[in-house]
Amino acid sequence: MADTKERKPEEGTPNPGAMPRGDEPKAADVAPPAPPAPPAAAEAPAAPPPPPKPKQKEKQKGKKPAEGKPAATAEAEGGGPPLEPAPPPRLHDYYAQRVRPKLAQQFGLTNPHEIPKLVKIVLNVGMGDASKNPKALEAAVAELAAITGQQPVVTRAKKAIANFNLREGMPVGCSVTLRAARMFEFLDRFITIAVPRMRDFRGLPTDSFDGRGNYTIGIKEQMIFPEIDYDKVEKIHGMDITLVTSAGRDDTALALLRELGMPFRGEAPVAVA
Repeated sequence: MADTKERKPEEGTPNPGAMPRGDEPKAADVAPPAPPAPPAAAEAPAAPPPPPKPKQKEKQKGKKPAEGKPAATAEAEGGGPPLEPAPPPRLHDYYAQRVRPKLAQQFGLTNPHEIPKLVKIVLNVGMGDASKNPKALEAAVAELAAITGQQPVVTRAKKAIANFNLREGMPVGCSVTLRAARMFEFLDRFITIAVPRMRDFRGLPTDSFDGRGNYTIGIKEQMIFPEIDYDKVEKIHGMDITLVTSAGRDDTALALLRELGMPFRGEAPVAVA
């Protein structure tokens, strides 16, 4: 029987298909296998180009806004729209154009500094129970701020009075001082709107001067001012309004206030145009 097992080649017998010895390629001559190529990523759609930016003015380096100037002024100087100044009060223009020449002619004043003018207006609200009822004082401060457009100052006792249970430094009211444009605006609103709303009004007295050209008016209710809301008023209180002038005499101060349109008793008020 024929032997079906394959016979292994004996050692020493050359293999006809093998490469002869001495001709094997060296390790340095054999190139390493190339790494497998990564899978091709899906190409993302190209982003649209950004819109062109508007040209901006080059900022000047090393320059800062001058101290004392508001930020709005600095922005306006930097290229923003110019800020328009507020228009002057109507009563101020009327005083400068008509009242001053008329007073100078009436009293024979040659020096323009002698012509009387309005210096300030002081509003004072006194509340004796401010220490016991602080909410009433806060309401009075808020109402006075709404009337004048300026934050009032809380007035305090300068000395202690035992009969009134008052100690030094306790709040007794509030006051506000108006000057320049706010002064003329308040006086214009007071003459044209507030005074005609007084009860049984027949004119302001002419004997309320102090001998130095200052005029004081006493008001019983704060409801005559249109800025006060009737529904929010907790307590009705009065106030004193003092008009301080540079006249120094009562006759020149009376003439000044008369020309500004103050409706004095027994006289027809001057129409301010």
